[in-house]
Amino acid sequence: MEGIIFSPDDLRQIKKRGITEKTVKAQIETFKKSRFCLRLCSPSTPGNGIISIPEKEIDGILLNHQKSADEGRFVKFVPASGAASRMFKTLLWFRNSNDQLDREKIILRAQKGDNEAKKLVRFMEGIRNFAFFKDLKKVMDQDGLKTDDLIAKGTFRLILDYLLTPRGLNYAGLPKGLLKFHHYPEHSRTPLEEHLVEAAHYARDGEGICRIHFTLSSEDRKGVTRLLERTTPLYEKKYNVRFEMDFSVQKESTDTLAVDMDNNPFRDKKGELLFRPGGHGALIENLNETKGDIVYIKNIDNVVPDRLKLSTFLWKKILGGYLTKTQQKIFTCLKRLKKGEEEAEFVEECLKFARDQLFIVPPPGKQLEATEEKIEFLIKKLNRPLRVCGMVKNEGEPGGGPFWVKGKDGSLSPQIVEHAQVDLDSREQQDIWKAATHFNPVDIVCGIRNYQGRNFDLRHYVDREAVFISKKSKDGRDLKALELPGLWNGAMADWITIFVEVPIITFNPVKTINDLLRKEHQPG
Repeated sequence: MEGIIFSPDDLRQIKKRGITEKTVKAQIETFKKSRFCLRLCSPSTPGNGIISIPEKEIDGILLNHQKSADEGRFVKFVPASGAASRMFKTLLWFRNSNDQLDREKIILRAQKGDNEAKKLVRFMEGIRNFAFFKDLKKVMDQDGLKTDDLIAKGTFRLILDYLLTPRGLNYAGLPKGLLKFHHYPEHSRTPLEEHLVEAAHYARDGEGICRIHFTLSSEDRKGVTRLLERTTPLYEKKYNVRFEMDFSVQKESTDTLAVDMDNNPFRDKKGELLFRPGGHGALIENLNETKGDIVYIKNIDNVVPDRLKLSTFLWKKILGGYLTKTQQKIFTCLKRLKKGEEEAEFVEECLKFARDQLFIVPPPGKQLEATEEKIEFLIKKLNRPLRVCGMVKNEGEPGGGPFWVKGKDGSLSPQIVEHAQVDLDSREQQDIWKAATHFNPVDIVCGIRNYQGRNFDLRHYVDREAVFISKKSKDGRDLKALELPGLWNGAMADWITIFVEVPIITFNPVKTINDLLRKEHQPG
């Protein structure tokens, strides 16, 4: 790292972001290393790392949830800074192309097998079924444009202009949380509003208070605040609750330096260093600063209309109740073990609990013979943040899943693994990846306080090597970008992790605009 010399202007730029020179140089060294791959041993499956909750236990788990909810222990944490532009990738491509966008030509392309054309045809055929259609029609009417006539004529480009750009709704420039997803008789709801409704049903305390934390981009805060100020009183009245909401933005100090293809610092046209957001893994800082007790994490786009919410409510309560039940056992073990006076029989009970229910075992070759050694091992392994992660059956959705992973010391642990973390040059690793039966829907409940009621410093439980390196471009030049360990991947790698099977109906994300045409997102 001695070979890299930053100018005084560089150092001022680095310091202004709250980053140290040492951190930036370490990031450059990270780019020089080979791929960062985990060592998969097997998929986690029901009976082998994924717990299936017996029906006879559900009532007791729900009581655990209710008790903890009444005590005000739950907070809902929603990463809501994602831009909606990815949802409109196909529509933006057509809108920005020089191709003629009339119906007949697009249909012909679709019939010849053009998948992007098929998506555009699907969008236009279903356009009246989107919750935002009335708003689109209204803004076009104001400019003297007859939306129904344009649809009938197959004049697509003008419609896309009014949907995607500031000329109309500007949906491609908004955060996903502000788009209208679901239509109801009285109004249409955004994902932000759907999360308020969810919180009212499983995160309210005994006094009717619901605590929610949204992470936002700084430029979106005004629009989000304006929407919530207008709508929150309606939902508070409807569900007899009071929302306590706070917001945070991804810290500049979690941004990472971009490099060129030779791993030298990338500079923009002004000659300044280029920093890029560090990905959703940076939100471990935001989660750490909530100072919450038990935190539900769920993505902004995984929401459904009211008619399908009962399953969501039930399984959120089950996951939360299972965590509190498990946490009680962990705390009991720690409190007694810390006294150092426990008999060997109780220590063995704790070891069995750790092995059978928390999937914690000593690494191969580590013999725990003396009772003191066992106590030391248990205290170290039990005194960590706890997460219970819902897992759904894999039905072809892209993304990560639950696996058994071998650590550097040879021990196995349950981890959520993304495709980019797998050595796909290895046939063995490919086969293990393809054998996964379940998928990570980001349906997580986190216990982030210890047995003494103090918050863990979550930054101490991150696998710093679990980074992602991707190829991007800026000003027509290629660059390499570094993403920090993902929030539910490397950022939580050293947590106690439990996988619980949940029904597929609880997972209905909206990754593309046409996902809103699925029956799950349409009125019943």
